[in-house]
Amino acid sequence: MSTESEATPRYHGLSYEEFGERIAHLKARYADCDLCAYDCRVDRTAGNVGTCQVDDTVYVSSYFPHFGEEEPLKGWNGSGTIFLANCNMKCVFCQNFETSHEARGEPATAEEIAEMALSLQARGCHNVNFVSPTHHSPHLVEAVWIARERGLDVPVVWNCGGYERREILERLEGIVDIYMPDVKWSDDRSAALYSKAPGYWENVKRSLREMHRQVGDLRIDDRGLATGGLLVRHLVMPNHVESAKGVMEFVVEGLSEDTFVDVMAQYQPYYKAESEEFYDDINRRITAEEYREVVEHARTVGLERLYLDESMLADRPGFFDLF
Repeated sequence: MSTESEATPRYHGLSYEEFGERIAHLKARYADCDLCAYDCRVDRTAGNVGTCQVDDTVYVSSYFPHFGEEEPLKGWNGSGTIFLANCNMKCVFCQNFETSHEARGEPATAEEIAEMALSLQARGCHNVNFVSPTHHSPHLVEAVWIARERGLDVPVVWNCGGYERREILERLEGIVDIYMPDVKWSDDRSAALYSKAPGYWENVKRSLREMHRQVGDLRIDDRGLATGGLLVRHLVMPNHVESAKGVMEFVVEGLSEDTFVDVMAQYQPYYKAESEEFYDDINRRITAEEYREVVEHARTVGLERLYLDESMLADRPGFFDLF
């Protein structure tokens, strides 16, 4: 459980001068962009775009209290999600492809994003949850600083795909309270084919280690709300149980047995996965057997803090008594 001091958002401890230095440093990266693991090196300040397909303008597709997140995030008033348009990954199965691939959103300044965050806090949201934030990190750090000066006092969640750069994550230390990477693959072949992310697994491992170094294991207060730490998500994919097992093994060996892991079962073949023959092996939902095999492996390697889809286990009474 979190103590009162641990529940204070980390960004309250960062000085005005340090915030300013972080913002300036990150904004300078736009001119030779290396904000994510693609390392495109384009000048986004001149209107050029890399893989994320956006210059240095931030686009927000929506913001609202989200009740579809994990219980420690959504609580009873929702997680205050701010969905950023575009993405630094190109998953062919993306369920939010209209936003992440087709850039549906409205331009927003750091000040406007700060006001969104404050509005969500005023509505009772338990955190501010930046979704697909990586390619917009300079403006988001500035937004947190502005919002803090105007009274923001809830945890900041960095809801990303894990395809980060450790050097950029280091600039987020003391600003992000909860890292929530959706770790998609433990093998580079699948990552390159289905997420168009070369060198994904090595980048993810470095990134997860840095996230964990900064914030540690997920801490939950006596109200059941997450106040800080690392929450790892993994979406189990059809025909890729071994990749899922590799994720679980790394979490234990490279991070901590006390890592909070959401083993997700809601995959559906959206976007190109349902329309292009090239992706036939992921053009179906996962089976209960696939999901259970991943969960069994997670338990076997030592993971106990698992957030599970109970509907996939409903016909197996006593399933967890095996462990």
